[in-house]
Amino acid sequence: MTTTTGSVRPTAPLKSAAPRLRSPRRRIPGRPRRSILLTVLTGVVLVYSLLPLVWLLISATKSQQGLARSFGLWFDGNFDLWHNIGETFAYQDGVFGRWLLNTLLYVVVGAGGATFLAVLGGYALAKFAFPGKRAVFAVVIGAVAVPGTALAVPTFLMFSKMELTDTPWAVIIPSLISPFGLYLMWVFATEAIPTELMEAARIDGASELRTFFQVALPLLAPGTVTVLLFTTVATWNNYFLPLIMLKDPDWYPLTLGLDSWNKQAQTAGGEAIPHLVLTGSLLTIVPLIAAFLLLQKYWQSGLSAGSVKE
Repeated sequence: MTTTTGSVRPTAPLKSAAPRLRSPRRRIPGRPRRSILLTVLTGVVLVYSLLPLVWLLISATKSQQGLARSFGLWFDGNFDLWHNIGETFAYQDGVFGRWLLNTLLYVVVGAGGATFLAVLGGYALAKFAFPGKRAVFAVVIGAVAVPGTALAVPTFLMFSKMELTDTPWAVIIPSLISPFGLYLMWVFATEAIPTELMEAARIDGASELRTFFQVALPLLAPGTVTVLLFTTVATWNNYFLPLIMLKDPDWYPLTLGLDSWNKQAQTAGGEAIPHLVLTGSLLTIVPLIAAFLLLQKYWQSGLSAGSVKE
């Protein structure tokens, strides 16, 4: 009996799986790179910017005695914010409310008028050709470079000749001139309003006034809001011009009025009211913060307009 033996094929030894190297992560185009240093610097700037605001908010919740006995960046045992607000508006027969109305008057008439004039001038300089346009451009650039404090004394002498000092017009009329706002609207109108659109409106029979209000003005809305914010902040925080123009406390803006409250402790028989000064300062910046938050999208689009050329 014969038996057949089958040949057994030797099996190959199993190979250990080689470790797969992790492929480098590809950078997506358009996505900014992460930078730890930039993040840290941004955080430092954020803390530096918000720390005074936090200190002011916390200090406004304290009484005059609480300011002396508590740490500056932490609350006192008593929460006196609402009491301080009421006392601020009632102190000296409610003069704080008068200062607030004065500031609103200067902002509405002065900053609003400066914005309107800047829009008109920027539109005209951007879309119309006339003799002396280069000279006007040089004058505008030169006016932007001159600080407002350098013109305060000549402005005071001129207004004193016209007997307009110690009146609201001494603050409103100089606020109507905004060289930076004019230059900003000039640049913005050059890119925001297509010349072909204006020509089409003229062909359809629209007058220049109608073309401006119905065609150009809606396109200038982001730049207009940006200029309005700049002029509003400048007028709201204006201190030096009212200081040399006004003597009657009834026409003081908030900046000058709060400064007079802060200095009255240095006079003979003057009362120290640091808690009211801090509360009034907090109330002063609330409208500005609200304006920036409400108009933020228009402001950002106005600043970035014209930065990318299609």
